[in-house]
Amino acid sequence: QVQLVESGGGLVQAGGSLRLSCVVSGSIFSGILMGWYRQAPGKQRELVASITGGGSTNYADSVKGRFTISRDNAKNTVYLQMNSLKRDDTAGYYCNVVPPAGRSWGQGTQVTVSS
Repeated sequence: QVQLVESGGGLVQAGGSLRLSCVVSGSIFSGILMGWYRQAPGKQRELVASITGGGSTNYADSVKGRFTISRDNAKNTVYLQMNSLKRDDTAGYYCNVVPPAGRSWGQGTQVTVSS
């Protein structure tokens, strides 16, 4: 059973930064494509950043240049550094494989950006 535990969210002013972490257990982590997703109230969950086992990254246009995804394969952990946060970044943030393909989700971590 794969477990995903996200942390690091919180309340931050616009322009501020947060670093999210996601620890993955119960799965072979090092070679799989991992992603950070977010879901705002009333909206569908969207993929905002992904990273291959080798460290190649991809970003949604809405976060490009502001967010950085990284991973530590030795710690089975994926990170999301979020800078220059905007109110539109307010959402629950989740990590999972890409694509999630019916896999279970963790509890997520809430990010709230105030003006």
